[in-house]
Order: sequence, then structure tokens, then C-alpha cells
Amino acid sequence: MTHVFQLRRDSFGKLVFTGADGIDVHGVIPVRAFPIQAPTRGISLVRDGGKEVAWIDDLATAPSHIRDLVTEDLEGREFIPEISHIASVSSFATPCTWTVKTDRGDTAFVLKVDEDIRRVGEASLLIADSHGINFLVRDMFRIDKHSRKILDRFL
Repeated sequence: MTHVFQLRRDSFGKLVFTGADGIDVHGVIPVRAFPIQAPTRGISLVRDGGKEVAWIDDLATAPSHIRDLVTEDLEGREFIPEISHIASVSSFATPCTWTVKTDRGDTAFVLKVDEDIRRVGEASLLIADSHGINFLVRDMFRIDKHSRKILDRFL
């Protein structure tokens, strides 16, 4: 895809989109179409009111300066730690405390009810803690055996 637009930050740190027509649109926000299954594919740049101003098929093929700005903005707004290991759970009945290792460090959180574990696609899970923070298990079939055994008790 040929990118016929420019993207930059204004003095307030907001993204500014400039289309082929040369008109600036201030405060655009990148939104992922498929944040779990395909996080770099299908990125919409939207302005106030949710109106789309541009579509990026695949962020990996975008010019590096656009890719960097979009990635930086998404990471600043999205906080979904990815669980790589479940060390322990306080109980197999809810509410219970999970102690986990994530890509953002080790932590513990409270799972209020079993329904706070949601399947996303074939193999991914989103686990919402008692504060509304979502944790991602990218592939429940590839996680270590100990973690998988714990997950099986809740699914």
C-alpha cells in the first residue's frame, strides 16, 4: 500500500494527520481492528467523533516514522500484560488471587468470577482482574504445563 499521508506530533504531543489534500487533522487516534489476533494489521486512524481518516493494512509495511508514531501512541493507551507463566492461584474457587509472570514483570491479581476469563479466537484468553485490567494468554496450548493445568481448572 502506498501511504499518501503524513503523520507527526504537534506541540501538545497529539498526532496530526496530513492527507494528500494538505489539510491537517489534529488529534487523530490509531485504533486496532484486531488487537489480539492481528495487532499490526488493520489500523484505523480516526479523528474526533470516530470518523476514519486513513487505514493502514499492515503496520509492518508502513514507513518507519509512521510505524513508530502509531506504535508509540498505541502502547501509551493500551495496557494488556501478556501472561507467560501462572505461578500459583490461592484457590480454585473464585474470588482467588493469581500470581503470574508477564511481559511487564511479575504480579498478582484477584479473579472475581470464572466469567472474567474470556476466550478470544481459538487459543487466546483475556483474563480481567478485579480492577478491570485485562491480562492476555496469547496461546493457552503453548503455555507451560503447570500454567495450562491451572487454566484447565477454570475453563
